[in-house]
Amino acid sequence: MRSLLCLGSTGSIGSQTLDLVRADPQGLRVMGLSAARSVEALLAQVREFRPAFVALADADAAERLRPDLPAGTTLFSGTEANLELIAAADFDVCVHGIVGAAGLQPSAAVLERGRTLALANKESLVLAGALLMDLARERGTSIVPVDSEHSAIFQCLRGERMDRVRRVVLTASGGPFRDHDASDLARVTRDEALCHPTWEMGPRITIGSATLMNKALEVIETHHLYGLEAGQIEVTIHRQSVVHSMVEFVDGSVMAQMGPPDMRGPIHYALHHPDRRPNNLVGFDLGVFRELTFEAPDHERFPALALGYRCVEEGGDAGCVLNAADEVAVQAFLDGRIRFPDLVEVNRRTLDGRAAAPALRAGIDGLIERDAWARAAAAAAVVEFEGLPAS
Repeated sequence: MRSLLCLGSTGSIGSQTLDLVRADPQGLRVMGLSAARSVEALLAQVREFRPAFVALADADAAERLRPDLPAGTTLFSGTEANLELIAAADFDVCVHGIVGAAGLQPSAAVLERGRTLALANKESLVLAGALLMDLARERGTSIVPVDSEHSAIFQCLRGERMDRVRRVVLTASGGPFRDHDASDLARVTRDEALCHPTWEMGPRITIGSATLMNKALEVIETHHLYGLEAGQIEVTIHRQSVVHSMVEFVDGSVMAQMGPPDMRGPIHYALHHPDRRPNNLVGFDLGVFRELTFEAPDHERFPALALGYRCVEEGGDAGCVLNAADEVAVQAFLDGRIRFPDLVEVNRRTLDGRAAAPALRAGIDGLIERDAWARAAAAAAVVEFEGLPAS
């Protein structure tokens, strides 16, 4: 029996994690669940899985939840709720599905406890990859990536020496606009951008897949997870989303991890790592695997991709600034305030403005301060793009 925490349990990653628990009730036990403000969805999960601990970041939502909790369930609420949950619960692995920079401190807290961090919150590594990797080594624990691309690389590298890696190739579906002319992108709508051709994901990641900003952030994540330089990280468009990523070794051999586009696969691997437990997920399916195609990304259509490589080259707080700007820009696009192409321009302007930022304090607190600075800078950039015509 492996015990787990599920942070962001009502979101896409959290819901799929609990699907796996339902399928393996003798192998997995839920010790704690957390959400931001989804009272009804969280209550249904609590009644089903009976965790000892529950956390809600929204204090008002927590008070609405409290009267309906089963006896013996401890509720944490407010901005420190996830950190209190991590400190109180006894668990083997934490599936971390919180979206955005808000996930950084919970990531550090799990590692501080020496527990396995099954990480879907890529922002943690984009913001503070060097710090978190050092912390994992100091505490003798592991960060097991849940992103399908990084899970694929992680699995391909199992038992391999990093000095025998020539490069890694991250695959990207190309999103819904992979065949659009760049000149047409100013007219795309919110609903069109949220219609991903192969994956079902939350809105921020779906928009990031449409711009390829999600892949830019994964380039930064790859750099930190595996110690690779920008020239060792490539991106290819793979429309079928079956090859989740590849590793090329110094002898020219290429190893790929493959499977249908189902996030339950990498979640299951992370839950049981280093073991592989049986499950009923689909493996090879001729209908899915029949055609596999690869093509170079169009940098005119996807200018966001270059920003990820720029952050790897510049280092320091660049990833932190880019991520914060993108969170602000994506919300502005979802709210109808800016056009689709303005997303990358808000990010670029914010990144360009790093030179004017205050001196960076060391540690996670310093990066949290830089995140706040970048959000303010991005919000100012959004104002400049508001109201521009969609043509």
